[in-house]
Amino acid sequence: MRIIFMGTPEFAVASLDALLNAGEEVVAVITAPDKPAGRGQKLQQSAVKVYAAARGIPILQPEKLRDPQFLNDLKSFEADLQVVVAFRMLPEVVWSMPPLGTVNLHASLLPHYRGAAPINHAVINGETESGVSTFLLQHEIDTGNILFSQKVTIGPDDTAGDLHDQLMTVGAGLLVKTVKALAAGKITPIPQERLAGDAVLKHAPKIFKEDGKIDWHRPVDEVHNLIRGLSPYPTAYTELDGHPLKIFRSVKERTSVSHPIGTYYTDGMTFLKFACPDGYIDVRDVQLAGKKRMDIRAFLRGYRPRSVTIFT
Repeated sequence: MRIIFMGTPEFAVASLDALLNAGEEVVAVITAPDKPAGRGQKLQQSAVKVYAAARGIPILQPEKLRDPQFLNDLKSFEADLQVVVAFRMLPEVVWSMPPLGTVNLHASLLPHYRGAAPINHAVINGETESGVSTFLLQHEIDTGNILFSQKVTIGPDDTAGDLHDQLMTVGAGLLVKTVKALAAGKITPIPQERLAGDAVLKHAPKIFKEDGKIDWHRPVDEVHNLIRGLSPYPTAYTELDGHPLKIFRSVKERTSVSHPIGTYYTDGMTFLKFACPDGYIDVRDVQLAGKKRMDIRAFLRGYRPRSVTIFT
């Protein structure tokens, strides 16, 4: 089949690479426009663009997906199928164009965790499993009929970054399976409503910076899950002696608490622990504002926090 691939970040590159390695014909790639980034505000290409350019695949970078010139260019490729991995919301005039429609790879076990941040929310909610799903796009976002899905296990200390890397690989394989099944006509789409049954659906809305602020009055399990669910980005954070502190990894200790909730204590060399109502968060990987990310021992060698600080 003639396939048009749509995607932007590194997560999507794995799927594009898998399709090409499987012998599929990707006739064009649609990705985000180059954007200024960094202190110098130099134009930065998306990971998908860099990969596609290296392989000589035609690239389109529309500012607006309803632009008549873009739609004409898209139609000229005469694709049988479009594949979307970590791209933006498509208008119907785009997703309905190919004869076989448009397939989306989503990083959750749909219908649960529809939305922009399924990986983060699965970890924040303490799920023990997640997965990937392929489905056909329709009007409402992330609601199309399911083609295939595959589960993965989430470890008790896995971060969103760990789960991202796992789903990136599993998802690439599932997408190849989906494309080959569509080409062979050996697939029966399943309405998400049938899979949902009477279950209360869990959602995955976009995460904002303020969502990462740690409330030390929450149970130690919830705080630990927030830290790992926002690591490495956008990162959970607190304050240390009045300075913003990002926390990337932690270990939870369920135990009786001998320090006021919302305080920390340390030996100044090997550990830094924050008190919650039912235990401590032992932080292991941190970054102070204006400094590099480092493990806690390296951090304490260069910083001398007070023995106890009360947070309001």
